Amino acid sequence: MAQFFQIHPDNPQARLIAQAVDIVRGGGVVIYPTDSSYAIGCHIGEKDALERIRRIRQLDDKHNFTLVCRDLSEVSQYTKMDNTAHRIIKSLTPGAYTFVLPATKEVPKRLMHPKRKTIGIRIPDNRIALDLAQQLNEPIMSTTLILPGDDTPLMDPYDMNDTLGNQVDLIIDGGYCGYEPTTVVHMHDGEVRLGRVGKGDPSLFQGAGA
Repeated sequence: MAQFFQIHPDNPQARLIAQAVDIVRGGGVVIYPTDSSYAIGCHIGEKDALERIRRIRQLDDKHNFTLVCRDLSEVSQYTKMDNTAHRIIKSLTPGAYTFVLPATKEVPKRLMHPKRKTIGIRIPDNRIALDLAQQLNEPIMSTTLILPGDDTPLMDPYDMNDTLGNQVDLIIDGGYCGYEPTTVVHMHDGEVRLGRVGKGDPSLFQGAGA
């Protein structure tokens, strides 16, 4: 069975964050809160953990994964940002946005979009998620916790434990964090384009395509 941590959303317990990071570093699959919904994630280099997440969510190799980063400098390590992208991301993070950018060689090929060689990145406005990324000292490879056949993410950590307790290594109960997806903004091929309207204010991009 998965371990189950109750972590305070505003003042995360350092001891539990450290234990959670050890689980991620050890190849574990973890469920954790963000500012838009709960996510399921693993270490960026753990192929076996990634395959476990694919099986849980029944994802094919074309699914866009997201790197949850701690700050803008980490984003620049894993993506190619021009001045426009840098300015937009700096002004809107931390926040409920996913930005799709060209990936650098630091990103494993299995995480990139197979044709466009892009990757989604996030800096969530959630203390638990940011503390995990900070302590890990690397991005968390993540995707929204939506089970096959469902339209919305799981919201109750106790339901997650009942449903997925035998398939993941850790569930973090960080309280209610909603179920609305992030707003997705594509910034590649020389354009800025709104890909999905979600929790983040899309007004900056309303005229930029859909």
